[in-house]
Amino acid sequence: MPLATARRTALAAQGFAAARPSATPTRRTVMKVLDSTRLLQLDSVSAVVRAHYAPVFSRIGAYDRTLLDEAAWGHTGRRPRQLIEYWAHEAALIPVADWSLMRWRMVEYRHGRWKGMRQVLERNPALADDVLGVVKEFGASTAGEIERHLELDRPRAKDNWGWNYSDTKVVCEALFAAGELTAPKRVGFQRHYDLAANVLPAEVLSREPDEADAVRELVRRAARAHGIGTETDLRDYYRLNRRQTEPAIAELLEAGELERVTVEGWDKPAYLHAEARTPRRVTGAALLCPFDPLIFFRARTERLFDFHYRIEIYTPEHKRVHGYYVFPFLLDGDLVARADLRAERATGRLLVPGAFAEPGHDTVRVAGALAGALREMADWLELDTVEVGEKGDLAPELRREIA
Repeated sequence: MPLATARRTALAAQGFAAARPSATPTRRTVMKVLDSTRLLQLDSVSAVVRAHYAPVFSRIGAYDRTLLDEAAWGHTGRRPRQLIEYWAHEAALIPVADWSLMRWRMVEYRHGRWKGMRQVLERNPALADDVLGVVKEFGASTAGEIERHLELDRPRAKDNWGWNYSDTKVVCEALFAAGELTAPKRVGFQRHYDLAANVLPAEVLSREPDEADAVRELVRRAARAHGIGTETDLRDYYRLNRRQTEPAIAELLEAGELERVTVEGWDKPAYLHAEARTPRRVTGAALLCPFDPLIFFRARTERLFDFHYRIEIYTPEHKRVHGYYVFPFLLDGDLVARADLRAERATGRLLVPGAFAEPGHDTVRVAGALAGALREMADWLELDTVEVGEKGDLAPELRREIA
């Protein structure tokens, strides 16, 4: 298979070959994006917009973000919850029905998801039961509210990322990872914890597939979301390991759901989903946030698009190459540029400190399309103006287009 064909197959699988809705997007329209991506990664950075909102915008254009909030955190009797949080590809929103496919992972995490978490559980052997007791009595609560109910002033230990979590918060996260608690709502992006039994449908809670069956289903979902991908691609989507994915891929090959193919320039075999489609052309423009499912596995991004991309949030400012929060720019099926973006809500400005073209592309054409995409994003975020800075070879042309 030629690389260009593989690229179009991957873009179609991720929802970039479909026409954008002509009418105002509804909750159903928003959920159709999840049919393609299967997950939306969560992240605390809000330099432009929270990470889970951006992939939906990239695929369908401007939409009401409360539609996604309601699907994940706005359960009512008339409109059941459609998304739930869990550790899929990092912290993510996934369809409620997929929660049970993570049961094996919850078993792995029952004593803590990382070393520091295990240490907190060990030095507070009764705290997990205390937390569960508070939630049973008072319902969905933040870690701070739970702590106040317990009248605790627990020590805080910084982890490698600099987060300053109390022991109570760490235990809440441990219980979340173990599947005993979940997050029925967020306020100001802060999790409120409740018993999983109070939030999830009984049929989801009662379903406990064994690890092999669950992993095969996850690989099937990853393959559909990729269209075409290597074993490492399929493995990364739900953060599986080779021991799990290789048998699952073999079973799906035998069942005819996957086909092994060779992609021009790839040094590993690829697997084509039986229902993947390959459009003749992919058109349109989209800004992709750093955590978009199309690009969050950087090795695949480079293999598919010849586009080397690294997020530089944690890089000291003087060492950054492109900027703090950089959006790759997809135009007619290719990654042609990147823009460092910042939403300055207090002044109503979408700031573009830097804009960079990929080699070999017409900068006038790219700048014109990027200007249109930035205006569309600014309107969606209810920002009045787009202001382009000095950094990057595309910045002068982009400034002219914006003007």
